Amino acid sequence: MPTEKAAPAADVKKKSKTPETLRGFRDVLADEQAAWEKIESLARGMTQAYGFGRIRMPVLEQTALFERSVGKDTDIVEKEMFTFVDQGGVKMTLRPEGTAQVARAYIEHGMVNQSQPVKLWYFEPFFRHERPQAGRYRQFYQWGIEAIGSDDPVVDAQIILMAQRFCRDLGLDVIVQINSLGTPASRKDYIAELVKYFKQHKKALSETDLKRLTKNPLRLLDSKEPGMEELKANAPQIFDYLDEASKQHFMKVLEYLDETEVPYALNPCLVRGLDYYTKTTFEIVLNNAPSPELEGLALGGGGRYDGLIPMLGGRENTSAMGAAMGVERMVLAMKAANAMPPRREKIDVFFCQLGEGARRKGLAVYEKFREGGIMVGEAFGKGTLKAQLEIADKLKAPVAVILGQKEVLDGTIIIRDMESGAQEIVDVEKVVGIIAKRLKDVAEKQA
Repeated sequence: MPTEKAAPAADVKKKSKTPETLRGFRDVLADEQAAWEKIESLARGMTQAYGFGRIRMPVLEQTALFERSVGKDTDIVEKEMFTFVDQGGVKMTLRPEGTAQVARAYIEHGMVNQSQPVKLWYFEPFFRHERPQAGRYRQFYQWGIEAIGSDDPVVDAQIILMAQRFCRDLGLDVIVQINSLGTPASRKDYIAELVKYFKQHKKALSETDLKRLTKNPLRLLDSKEPGMEELKANAPQIFDYLDEASKQHFMKVLEYLDETEVPYALNPCLVRGLDYYTKTTFEIVLNNAPSPELEGLALGGGGRYDGLIPMLGGRENTSAMGAAMGVERMVLAMKAANAMPPRREKIDVFFCQLGEGARRKGLAVYEKFREGGIMVGEAFGKGTLKAQLEIADKLKAPVAVILGQKEVLDGTIIIRDMESGAQEIVDVEKVVGIIAKRLKDVAEKQA
């Protein structure tokens, strides 16, 4: 692939006097942070529950890693990778996906000597030069889970279950679309029939699909070109060409999903966009989407890649299964489903201060609240008590504490009930303990 050159004019936003982000890149602002934090927190909790260990991988890899694993004839390698040659003459790429990296790390660090399967997870940014659209950016984040070293279909089911439950726990209604690609050997006859079928309809194929017909016929089943849906509906189905072992593997996966009540639908056209997939492939798709433009949106997916480790130089017969979920797409779906968490946690107390002396003392008092585990809000940049109390009211703080110049001199502080307006004066050194006891009493009454 040629070295990535300077971005063309189409990739640079309209010139302005102030700097702006590149096309396809964006800032994640405060109104989305709670959703991102919820997703990462849920990812951490779920992976810990299932015994996955975290891995953090470099942003740059040798280009050859993705050419060998993802496939030279895939859209990712042919058109979407950010690739360049560094000062030392090494051809390198901003990682477009995580599975190949995990496979490389598994081999490089001798994880084959650990108890199998080795289960790893990541939460990282990736990069693809795609056409930007809703939920898809050129820098995007994924939560990924990989289990390397087992060919048992229960591992497939566990990965799929985790991905489906993850979305459900975010408040999203999803369904699993699932297929089996069999083994490379069993696919040969199927690909031959697929090519034969589409050659009969060459006149109806776009230029892009004609190239796929020659280079990577399976990708025709993933085509979104006009008129392809009807052609795909009448195309040969891979189920009819699976070898017996792949059929048995797939049936066991479905039995496990039935047992755990994971909703799924068979999709014979689901091939995913990467060459390394074998046997099980799946996607997590929005079900009953809250808006038409999100109908059928894939939030993530994955599959089995039994040949990838040996292909990269690892031990033969090392099987693996994995999945990755798109963070931006999940946030987009959460917004549409009104499942966004509040921007910040509930405030227990709001801290108000009046005057320079109170502000200096207030920093120390505020820190004691924080150290005591009490969620406290503040507006140190506001000078008037009215402005500060208005913010406390917007944040629905049940209690405010007020520190003025007189209170600083007296060593006291005012506790104000935000609902009734009732106030009392207490020792400033005891205020954290007093508030903590009140919060405990309220929690016990509500329990």
